[in-house]
Amino acid sequence: MYYSIRHQTRFRYDSAVSESIMEMRLQPRTEWTQHCLSFDIELDPRTRVFRYRDYLGNTIHHFNVPAEHQQLEIVSTSLVEVTPFAPWPAKLDPTAWDEIDAQVNNGDYYEMLMPSDFAQPTPALLELAVALQVTRRGDPMSLLRELNTALYRHFDYVPKATRVDSPIDDALRTRKGVCQDFAHVLIALVRLLKIPCRYVSGYKAPRGDEPERTSGQASHAWVEAWMPGWGWVGFDPTNNKLTAERHIRTAVGRDYADVPPTKGLYKGESKGELAVQVIVLASDKPSNPEVELVLPSQDDEWTVAPPKTPASSDAQSAQQQQQ
Repeated sequence: MYYSIRHQTRFRYDSAVSESIMEMRLQPRTEWTQHCLSFDIELDPRTRVFRYRDYLGNTIHHFNVPAEHQQLEIVSTSLVEVTPFAPWPAKLDPTAWDEIDAQVNNGDYYEMLMPSDFAQPTPALLELAVALQVTRRGDPMSLLRELNTALYRHFDYVPKATRVDSPIDDALRTRKGVCQDFAHVLIALVRLLKIPCRYVSGYKAPRGDEPERTSGQASHAWVEAWMPGWGWVGFDPTNNKLTAERHIRTAVGRDYADVPPTKGLYKGESKGELAVQVIVLASDKPSNPEVELVLPSQDDEWTVAPPKTPASSDAQSAQQQQQ
């Protein structure tokens, strides 16, 4: 299957700012059954874009706009091919626990086992772990499938229930959140089991015959846990699914702090407003995303984050990852 993706981000300021510096993690990864066939970024104001690849294989683009501007717009377009793969197993042999321990002892999984910025074992998280019986039992695949379903049932999916920088306890307290929160809670629980687990940022293509909490009109997040014989297996607690062909991976990290789609600084005393449009189209043949994905311009078609007020002359702006 081929997927055409257009991700449009707009920063507006109530008065001109003097400079913007930005990093972007928007290019889909090429690995395993996923291949990014084309990728392009357009900026307004125009400026030169650079890129590098980090140690986890994510492609990061970055730029600097040194002139005054009152609006910054980023439009990325991608064409991705994802080939079908065998379904993940329903369960593993109970000896898989020993294989996980052996692999961890012999490999470099430290960062995906330790607490991270947004995946912390807080008292509220540990209380949930007791309620869900998060302890090694049965086999790891069956247990993680159980936890995936348990979080789907435990939390209500409520757009804008939390902010991009909300701690894990906000969702745990209200039992409401977005896919970023579902992912962080599952990561923290899985790491208690001493299973390497990481955060995945990307998109999920819609399918009309299958009702889901999320749509193709927003970015998405899920987790990957390391399973013996299978490698990194994807779990999507927001939708109570394991990942499949329609999950399109953009970046991986310890949690959201490692992989925001955009992250940067601007110089000025202005309040900033962030708005995002995403559209994902599926096709059985390649299409030109520049031609196929024409987005409406009405303001009510955008997902808008609350304005940010800078605490000093350098104010940070980070894109809201999930809706």
